[in-house]
Amino acid sequence: MTKKPRILVVDDETAMREALKDWMMEDGYEVGLAASGEEAIAEVREKRWDVILLDLKMPGMDGLETLKRLKEIASESEIIMMTAYATVDTAVQAMKEGAYDYLVKPFDPEELEMLIKKMVHHRELLLENILLRKKLEEKYHYDELIGRSDAMQRVFDLISRVAPTDSTVLITGESGTGKELIAQAIHGHSPRCYMPFIAVNCGALPDSLLESELFGYEKGAFTGADHTKRGRIEMADKGTLFLDEIGDVSLKTQVGLLRVLEQKEIGRLGREETVKVDVRILTATHQDLQKAIRERHFREDLFYRLNVISIHVPPLRERKEDIPLLTETFVQKSCLEMNKEEKKVTPSAMKLLMDYDWPGNVRELENVIERALVIGQGREIGPDDLPFTQKVLKSESYPRSLKMMEKMHIERILGETDWNISGAARELEIDRQTLYNKIEKYDIKKGEP
Repeated sequence: MTKKPRILVVDDETAMREALKDWMMEDGYEVGLAASGEEAIAEVREKRWDVILLDLKMPGMDGLETLKRLKEIASESEIIMMTAYATVDTAVQAMKEGAYDYLVKPFDPEELEMLIKKMVHHRELLLENILLRKKLEEKYHYDELIGRSDAMQRVFDLISRVAPTDSTVLITGESGTGKELIAQAIHGHSPRCYMPFIAVNCGALPDSLLESELFGYEKGAFTGADHTKRGRIEMADKGTLFLDEIGDVSLKTQVGLLRVLEQKEIGRLGREETVKVDVRILTATHQDLQKAIRERHFREDLFYRLNVISIHVPPLRERKEDIPLLTETFVQKSCLEMNKEEKKVTPSAMKLLMDYDWPGNVRELENVIERALVIGQGREIGPDDLPFTQKVLKSESYPRSLKMMEKMHIERILGETDWNISGAARELEIDRQTLYNKIEKYDIKKGEP
């Protein structure tokens, strides 16, 4: 510490107060005096004291009661108890109530000086640990994003560099890796941060509905259009529009998006005049858009307008060093939301988490932790609390029926893609209608395990 601590002496004996004041002022400390517990509380309410020397036996409010009251209003102050009537019981009680240490009168001034130096060193170490932890958290956290791996650190660096610009950004990565969180981080650190952030999941909407959602429509534009509606692009004016699963957008809608990028205007359905917009567009996909271009499912000119900056989010299986930090964060978050006492993850459970391949990525890990906290009965999260251990490690738990196997596989892919029908159909290598038929056939419901 560059500055010596401020010390408050609390003792009903005038001679002791003055003697301690003289000793410590000679060593350069700033010293205050109080003759009772009530005076000490008043002093603490007025000023911040680093160290409080507190007599145990005083008339009126005794030392232990004063200690309790001081800890309630000045928990950051270190308190050293003093008494000529030392007993083991009183020493233990004082330490339980939060005293840093205990001195028996009469004591040598050098003993007190050594104790204060020890206490100051202890406080310095605590402060250093707090600052170090804060720096590590800042380094490994970027808004809602978490990662100590080199791959995620590169992602954080890219976000910092592209956020202040107005460039379009294409975010690629598997489902569940956190692509929307990256888009939110870019918006949150951009000059547009105080304006709207509008997110649209293109894969979750049929083509006809997506077009009207994006561009809006005039009253009477089609059957059922009984009022004029602003589209999501207009709603994002002066802000940021995030288009998730951009690879699912039809060629017709792609033409409209290209006009937004090139001419900064949109055409509502049923309206001849265009509407000017000032919007930054961020997009994301888990598809190979270059392949989609070759197969003529995606416009090449639109791809190059969207892919000015590219950020790839690696899957969790490629950055497993992030799993312990992610797990700790999800445990803290879920325990807080559930109003539960925070649990630790046992080493054996952590090994299983590290060994698993995480096809559903970070989203799956968060869901696994939440489930473990809901069903777990112990004070720790153990292997038996992890649902995938039964599915992955015990082949005897697999169903013998091919129909049941197919149902379980479809449920798993739907869960991994967050029920993105287009994405799930591609993973399963079937068309969307076939997938809808199988969902109906097996009576699969969203949210069921």
